[in-house]
Amino acid sequence: MAVAQPNNYKGNSAGGANYHRLCSSGRRSCAICSILHITMPIPAHTPAIARPLARTEVYRTLKQWIVDLTLQPEETIRDLDLAERLGVSRTPVREALRQLEDEGLVVTSFHKWTKVAPAEPAEAMQLYPVVAALEGMAVRLALAHLTAGDLAALDHSNRALEQAIQQGDSAAATRLDMQFHGLLVERSGNAEIARLLATLRPRIQRIELAYFGDQPMALESVRDHQAVLAALRDGDADAACAAVQRNWEWQHTPLPSIKE
Repeated sequence: MAVAQPNNYKGNSAGGANYHRLCSSGRRSCAICSILHITMPIPAHTPAIARPLARTEVYRTLKQWIVDLTLQPEETIRDLDLAERLGVSRTPVREALRQLEDEGLVVTSFHKWTKVAPAEPAEAMQLYPVVAALEGMAVRLALAHLTAGDLAALDHSNRALEQAIQQGDSAAATRLDMQFHGLLVERSGNAEIARLLATLRPRIQRIELAYFGDQPMALESVRDHQAVLAALRDGDADAACAAVQRNWEWQHTPLPSIKE
């Protein structure tokens, strides 16, 4: 699961202070933005995207901005501004936004507005058991395919994760945690499990970045990973599955730590 530090996210409203973050960056705003003095927090120096790869790259870029909270929950999205910033036409931007809407990261009101989806803790509470069940199945399937090199890589990722947590490096911790779980899913050889998790994990990650950041619980995740590794080395599929699911189940408890 994603490991994050608190962001103290409180949401946005049109015209709020968060919309002014790039007003001084020198970017050209549309007429409406100039009147309202608002703008999306698009990075000021974004390289233009090569046209043959426009659709895929626009999708990847926007998804990353949503997941890492560059574009914050409930922030209004303007396709023209995005197209200008990315150096593409509006068509690949609109196609990317439709795909992100299908994945639950964007919401729209027909012919009215497009916004980043809200980041609600209740959504994460519904997603955790689904991800736990899918990863449990993945671990069972992976056991027959894991090599000694894979086990060493998992151990290395988990040790690096513990170090990142102790150093307060939330970005590295998130990457290493995903690396640990990602290798297990990859070795399962089940493309459908991988596809489903690839859709669900970003939704969880952005919620955790917005709300959560309990270091003791993050270190508990490291211990869960150690239990997964021990079970895999013993060839115990039931124990490995239980450890992976437990790794997600304790995430049901951090609601009181949400930053109001």
